Amino acid sequence: MAEYDYDLFTIGAGSGGVRASRVAAAHGARVAVAEEFRVGGTCVIRGCVPKKMLVYGAHFAEDIQDAQQFGWTIEGCSFDWKSLRDNVLGDVDRLNGLYTETLENHGVTILHQRATIAGPHQVTLADGTAITAKYILIATGARPHIPDCPGHEHGITSNEAFHLDAIPRRMLIAGGGYIANEFAGIFNEFGASVTIINRSDQLLRGYDEAMRDRLLQISLTKGIAFRFNAAFRGIEKREDGTLLVSMTNHDDMEVDCVLFATGRVPNVEGLGLEAAGIGLTDKGAIAVDAFSKTDCDSIYAVGDVTGRVQLTPVAIREGQAVADTLFGGQPTSVSYDCIPSAVFSHPPIAGVGMTESEARNRLGSIRVYQSDFRPMKHVVAGRNERGLYKMICEGDNDRIVGIHMIGPDAPEILQAAAVAVKAGLTKADFDATMAIHPTMAEELVLMR
Repeated sequence: MAEYDYDLFTIGAGSGGVRASRVAAAHGARVAVAEEFRVGGTCVIRGCVPKKMLVYGAHFAEDIQDAQQFGWTIEGCSFDWKSLRDNVLGDVDRLNGLYTETLENHGVTILHQRATIAGPHQVTLADGTAITAKYILIATGARPHIPDCPGHEHGITSNEAFHLDAIPRRMLIAGGGYIANEFAGIFNEFGASVTIINRSDQLLRGYDEAMRDRLLQISLTKGIAFRFNAAFRGIEKREDGTLLVSMTNHDDMEVDCVLFATGRVPNVEGLGLEAAGIGLTDKGAIAVDAFSKTDCDSIYAVGDVTGRVQLTPVAIREGQAVADTLFGGQPTSVSYDCIPSAVFSHPPIAGVGMTESEARNRLGSIRVYQSDFRPMKHVVAGRNERGLYKMICEGDNDRIVGIHMIGPDAPEILQAAAVAVKAGLTKADFDATMAIHPTMAEELVLMR
């Protein structure tokens, strides 16, 4: 008889856990996954996938306006939030089924209940069943952070934003990161009066300063308001359902909805980490080495629960690496250098590599090339909104160390450009590439 019930037991069926489980099974391992909510995780169920669908829906607000300048007559136009909401949630159900089907087709056992660690090789299910495994993988993800202020229970998070019964008339969004700016753009386009409240005076820390400044300028033009250096004092719910929000350094606000987008917290509580001697980082995430191994040699962790880089493609790459390391005979670690990322704001931001300030601090001598332009579509539509592309190169050899963009379809364009940055190409390589005209992407090979 086998020494263990399974070769791999995965706790959490999000992007990282599903990839690790599927690949491990393909390598011939006996695999089980425990998931207490729905297969697919945050990204598929209540994160980047449904959010991107809302972004698409929001873009039609401006597209319909712009269409008139292109000769289209739009009559009787109206927006039905519930129709979009239900269609998005319907597609989430479809994806949940596909993820489940993928695991089952690879022979992975799915256990729809919570699992906790009982030891280096044992987990306990919510119904009391004890299961042993040669290796255990923790892929429990993270959850929205909720500020600790009086009345915080009256606010919602991104989890609940997908299930609203109606678009709030006045919406206060807390946070300065990508989630806050994305939902601000979405609900502003849907007709809500949106205000962003942020504890600091900066948006989107980690992104290039020129891109952040341009997004702030455009957001203000679109009607989004900002309150910087503001922290919650309290939220009071009135008899008519409205919310009175008090904050530092600013006057009180009356709104209809408060959305917390103030970061995400690793899901480590109640996992039984102490039973296997697994330690945490100073930020409360599971501490792992370069191969995603925890302090316990038989237990690994991937994705947001490790607090390394909270991006879905990173979790997927980490899950793949763990499966290949343990069952594929290919010890694999993940490179966190030159990870491209995007903010699906209105307009979107995308970036890869070092920002200008990072490059100056790390390299000293750099060269910066920029293209500040008005997209052709905006010119015809009469929309005074400019795109900005920036290329940052090492001073000595013109090796490209960063590309940053804001403008229509910036994330779609950057994905290919990110390959060039990762490969260490130079400005001369871009200059030698023929432009595709007329496109916005051609600005990448025309910068001077």
